[in-house]
Amino acid sequence: MDDTLQRLLDAEVRAETLAREAEEAHQRTVQEAATEVHDLDDSFTARIPEIQKAWLHKADERADKTIAEIERRYGERHERLRDLAEEREEEALNAAFKVLLDTRL
Repeated sequence: MDDTLQRLLDAEVRAETLAREAEEAHQRTVQEAATEVHDLDDSFTARIPEIQKAWLHKADERADKTIAEIERRYGERHERLRDLAEEREEEALNAAFKVLLDTRL
């Protein structure tokens, strides 16, 4: 019976050792994961100015492109209005002379 008790005690000690080792391994894994997350967070935080700069650069490019498109459309519209004004200039002058020369007023 003493032999059986000794085997049970030995088995209990081994089980406690295994449980302690498993808990230590778990804690190491959690700590390693926390360290990795912290490192990744630091890396991302360090890149924020670079990311902002790239984003602002793209925003500036889009704004420049939009401004150029608006200016192009404005120029086209300005040309069309000038062409229409030139086409209607003689007609407008004749109408103005008629009004000025109309004696009925």
